[in-house]
Amino acid sequence: MVPIRTLGARHRHSVGRHLLKLDTADRYLRFGYAASDEQVLRYVQQLDFDRDQVFGIYNRRLELIAMAHLAYGPHPEHHRCAEFGVSVLKQARGKGLGKRLFDHAIVHGRTRGVSMMFIHALSENTAMLKIARKAGAVVTRDGSESEAYLQLPPAGIDTHMEQMLNQQVAEVDYQLKKQARQFWSFLAGMQEIRQGMREGRHKTGA
Repeated sequence: MVPIRTLGARHRHSVGRHLLKLDTADRYLRFGYAASDEQVLRYVQQLDFDRDQVFGIYNRRLELIAMAHLAYGPHPEHHRCAEFGVSVLKQARGKGLGKRLFDHAIVHGRTRGVSMMFIHALSENTAMLKIARKAGAVVTRDGSESEAYLQLPPAGIDTHMEQMLNQQVAEVDYQLKKQARQFWSFLAGMQEIRQGMREGRHKTGA
């Protein structure tokens, strides 16, 4: 199981750092255009963590290496619809993280009563379209752009239990990584202190 953490407003800076690490080609695939740093940060500032769902996967250094945005319809007539977007840093690709985030988004969408999930992607974004097709999504192509939509069944008790378990696992995993990072920082500080003491004794002996 890959621990996936739900992100909130306090993670906005972490989300921004993640997206700014995407190169021009990756930003083109993620946003549909080669977004500048300013445009990326504007997108981050406009994220509505109360309305939407934002998920992330951290590595052992607490670096956000993959994230997904499940945007719900802002109007009441669209409350059963959501759009999915994902990004994975280059060094973390080939591990199925995009698919894990997609599957996670499906679970969350179902628990929120979503019956239709949309994916807007460039036609050259074969990785994302492959994930969507494997999940059973209908994909239509219009030139350089593609639209995919996936019908979601209503959530049952098993779906809600899966969501709760995923949240608990992700939280425990994040806290363990955080403690490990703090401990290694502590050890590094102790090494510096010991080195300083050794150098001090050496000078005194000299």
